[in-house]
Amino acid sequence: MAEIKPFRAWRYRPSLLENIGELTSPLFDVASEKQREALYGNSFNSIHLSIPRGDQPAKNAATTFAEWKRRKVIIRDEVPGIYVYYQYFSLPSDPKPYCRKGFICKIRVYDWQENIILRHENVMNGAVDGQLDLLAETRLNASPTHGLYTDALFGLEPYMDACIQRPICKTEDYQGVIDVMGIIHDETIIAKFVERLKDEQIILADGHHRYAGSLAYMKQQMADNPTHTGNEGYNYHLMWLTNTEANDLRILPTHRLIKGIPNFAEPAIMKKFERKFIIKPVADPGDLHEFILGKPWTFGLIFEENAYAVRLKPDAFPELKWNFPEQIKQLDLTVAHYFIIEEILGIPGKEQTRSDKIEYERNFTKW
Repeated sequence: MAEIKPFRAWRYRPSLLENIGELTSPLFDVASEKQREALYGNSFNSIHLSIPRGDQPAKNAATTFAEWKRRKVIIRDEVPGIYVYYQYFSLPSDPKPYCRKGFICKIRVYDWQENIILRHENVMNGAVDGQLDLLAETRLNASPTHGLYTDALFGLEPYMDACIQRPICKTEDYQGVIDVMGIIHDETIIAKFVERLKDEQIILADGHHRYAGSLAYMKQQMADNPTHTGNEGYNYHLMWLTNTEANDLRILPTHRLIKGIPNFAEPAIMKKFERKFIIKPVADPGDLHEFILGKPWTFGLIFEENAYAVRLKPDAFPELKWNFPEQIKQLDLTVAHYFIIEEILGIPGKEQTRSDKIEYERNFTKW
């Protein structure tokens, strides 16, 4: 089902790898405006390819890409490989060290209806168009998406563990995560990866807009290419694949920042919460996670001066009117978007994915 291939990556020249931490950047939907401005200050930072700026950002990325190749800032690997990528991290509430193991490869682009790449969220057209423009101008996936495969026997892990003992680069990112990368060039070992994935469905864990951009680009190129064979480069997408059976996958919250609500006033908002939520004031917003961790349908609210933990009353749940399967309705995500964002804040569900009143933030400690 899922066809993967090794590839020849464009990588920074060896002299720049010594300070690779200064050249990496967060994903386009993660980096804050302040982070971006700091990273743009380094003319060789990868942000100039992944999140280009200016009136014509995609064209600017293409110009930068061409200039970097000309000046040998980046050099293409001579032979195809699979790139093993490990992330070592810990969580604030859990001192245990974790290691998220995976490998980066090319994967054939499949339409959603083929049910080979499985998605779990909708996409915003504007963000997809931006990724499509980047691909059309650069023909480059500047950062891989994250996919999940399932292997209870961990058959590929010995090869990845051996590879990561000979890293090509290592750094620590702004969140304290230690990133390590190695390369597998051995064709016999690469064949084992290809064989193992050929019957797999892939769950798209992160990167829906980047993948949707690749899908749109492939369709565009197919329409313009009367001799299309299916082997062209535009038929493939860059993906980092990790095993669902590993115990080191952790799902952390993405916080919703609400702005631009007409007549927004904390007392009136909290009055609405009283109808269907149990409310507990929290003196220190930094303690919110202790009040909500592990409790279903429980959320933290932070206003300018006050913070609250709120929990949906069980007898209110049947009022959820969205036509979703019961398992989806039960999710904290669904409860938050229906009862809080739609009912209390007044942003209809169908508008939420493209609303300019909702922003997303992963780093709670910045508030």
